[in-house]
Amino acid sequence: MSNSSLVVELKEEVEDLTIHLADMLEATLHFAGVKEENLELGVKSYIEALDEVFEDDNGEMGYKEIVRVIEYLEKKKPLLFV
Repeated sequence: MSNSSLVVELKEEVEDLTIHLADMLEATLHFAGVKEENLELGVKSYIEALDEVFEDDNGEMGYKEIVRVIEYLEKKKPLLFV
């Protein structure tokens, strides 16, 4: 396999994983109580909240950090959960 075809294959794999992660985030927000009609806004709000919750923290994100962001959203954007 040539380097260029390997790069193309890896880019496609990254795109597939990105879509899968976005779907997983929507599922996570759904089970956290975000209504289906608010999921797209919920994902955007989640991504924005990452910077707000972890201003100077460049550490790894585990499940506890994900829960912390969702708890933040519940306080700052409660209408997502109505």
